[in-house]
Amino acid sequence: MATERVIHIVSHGPHCLDGVASAVAVARFHEGERIIAQFAGPSEVDGVLRGIEPTTMNGYELWITDVSWREPETDAHLTALAKGGARIYWFDHHLTAINRYRAGGVQVPFADHVCSDEFAASRLVYRYLAERLRSEGLERKRFQDLAHLITMADDNDRWLHRVEGSRMLALVVRAMGEESYEELLHIGADVAYTPRMRAAERRLEAELARTFQIADATRTDQHRPDGTVLITAVCDGHTSEVADRWGKTMQRTVFALFDARGLSVSLRRSPDCEVDLSRVAERLGGGGHAAAAGCEVPELRNALARALGETVGAAMDREEPGDDG
Repeated sequence: MATERVIHIVSHGPHCLDGVASAVAVARFHEGERIIAQFAGPSEVDGVLRGIEPTTMNGYELWITDVSWREPETDAHLTALAKGGARIYWFDHHLTAINRYRAGGVQVPFADHVCSDEFAASRLVYRYLAERLRSEGLERKRFQDLAHLITMADDNDRWLHRVEGSRMLALVVRAMGEESYEELLHIGADVAYTPRMRAAERRLEAELARTFQIADATRTDQHRPDGTVLITAVCDGHTSEVADRWGKTMQRTVFALFDARGLSVSLRRSPDCEVDLSRVAERLGGGGHAAAAGCEVPELRNALARALGETVGAAMDREEPGDDG
């Protein structure tokens, strides 16, 4: 009796449409195999990858999509897996990953890989697997039915927004989190929303209203000597939507938005701005694309805690004798 083959996917997510769509493409291409899908953010992926210890290398494949690692120990672990018989595939489109790869900073014997910013990761994966089908003269309808989903994911992730509904689908995936993978795994060719997706869409309306209210109240504009404008604000999620709305009326502007929900910083820019945000984010320990990047800045959290302590402490100091609160 043949041993069941394992297709192990580690992708960016679960709140990222591009990462989830990448995983869905791999899973539907390998339908019938044993699929393991894991999702991780940039700060988690090293730990996730180094935690992989297959029980058997017989036909084991590891697909890493829309995310990259940073630590040399992870390269060493992946290399050991490959030498042990694992076939490792890597697809990424983030500039920080591309620059590291081109500089020789990725030393893993891949079975194959595509590291390019020509398209979003989901489209890189889908094109690669579709070409494999063509070369082998095969058809897999459920995989091929993903064409519109992949187009929407690519359109949104590259911030083109030429495909109707792509941005809302990305927001729905973000709102659903872990549930989004299972929903998209079974989505139809027309990408018609499931009942769970419709419910998530309704929740979004209230969330967007709240984050715009907070962002407007905390917005600070800083005019820099080079002629650019740096706008900072606090958001309760949905930082891209805030930057998109503000960017329509601003020129040569960078938006640095602190997401109180995710405790991270999102960097965006107005359409005419040429600041490479991937480089800015990299200097802060993050990464991304020229027009959209992000990072985690722990000192901001510490500064917030200190400011809160000073504010509450000052209120306590003003307490009048006999005031029992």
